[in-house]
Amino acid sequence: MYGAIIGDIVGSRFEWQPTKDKDFELFAPDCRVTDDSVMTTAVAEALLEMQEDAGEEEILQSFRESMQTWGLRYPRAGYGGRFVQWLHERESEAYYSFGNGSAMRVSPCGWVADNMEETRRLAALSAMPSHDHPEGIKGAESVAAAIFLARTGASREEIRDYIEKEFDYDLHRTCEDIRPDYSFDVTCQGSVPEAIIAFLDGESYEDVIREAVAFGGDSDTQAAIAGSIAEAFFGVPEELRAKAEEFMPEDMKKVAARFAETFMEG
Repeated sequence: MYGAIIGDIVGSRFEWQPTKDKDFELFAPDCRVTDDSVMTTAVAEALLEMQEDAGEEEILQSFRESMQTWGLRYPRAGYGGRFVQWLHERESEAYYSFGNGSAMRVSPCGWVADNMEETRRLAALSAMPSHDHPEGIKGAESVAAAIFLARTGASREEIRDYIEKEFDYDLHRTCEDIRPDYSFDVTCQGSVPEAIIAFLDGESYEDVIREAVAFGGDSDTQAAIAGSIAEAFFGVPEELRAKAEEFMPEDMKKVAARFAETFMEG
């Protein structure tokens, strides 16, 4: 999940001042963790606390409660207006969203299960408390599926083929094809395929982040998504992880370290 958080931090300063240039300073004083990191942490903590025999309603409730707890703890992290309302609703019903919030927070689900079916089930359940539109669920599942494939040894061509077949995303484009005419888009269908392409095109973890930010779109979220897949494929350089931790609050660092130790190491 550090892969997503680093992408979020690096991309945060470009969300409203977009760039099409890959040559930029990765970490600057005005970088910060945003809602992408907060909600990724919420999903990770829910998975850490979840009982192995939990049923679907229990899993949904666990995700919902963790998201609301973390969201209210960090209320100014940059959530969308409807999500802010959802955070404060006592009986929080999903609102049929297909925003990319479902995809930017899903990365922990890609590390927990030992098969694709369970990976996709957890991803869908992590989306459903708020983003229950088919495109919102699809965005979450596609990212988690890519992470599962990357961490279990699939090639990038195999990942491309699986995602195209299962989710009907056009991944036979390049970042250079997309970049000139691309603009800010917070829908899953308008931002998740591009983030996956940044992973497919990038030459290293860092290069993937740079490709995603340089679309000039929803930079923090697309870099979080692309970075979450790149982590599973390339790994995260220790120096980038250490630098990101300088921007992370202590409670977030504790969850990230615990999640990595439980599910990602050894």
